[in-house]
Amino acid sequence: MGCIGSSQANNEGGVKRKKLRKPKPWAHTEPITRAQLTNMREEFWDTSPHYGGQREIWDALRAAAEADLKLAQTIVDSAGVIVQNSDLTLCWDERGARYELPRYVLSEPTNLIREEGQ
Repeated sequence: MGCIGSSQANNEGGVKRKKLRKPKPWAHTEPITRAQLTNMREEFWDTSPHYGGQREIWDALRAAAEADLKLAQTIVDSAGVIVQNSDLTLCWDERGARYELPRYVLSEPTNLIREEGQ
């Protein structure tokens, strides 16, 4: 598996799992509202299976992206997802298919427009 770096060498016949961490703060190209962010996320998840890979892995990645870190770790480990970037922006499945997640599905931008009542 050429996709696994030396820091993830085989450990007793299995792959050493990378511990997940929160994504680093980021800013969208322009300030956006929560509704715009939600729309961007829905559009990504609706079209993600068209990027290749397995539907089950995409579903697991969505569940992990929307969960807290501890549950996300359990989800990716049980789905057999190989995490290359610990913030989930780049992952692989056991068959070698690549899964890239944009930062906007993993966390809110620092320039999210806070609307009244939020």
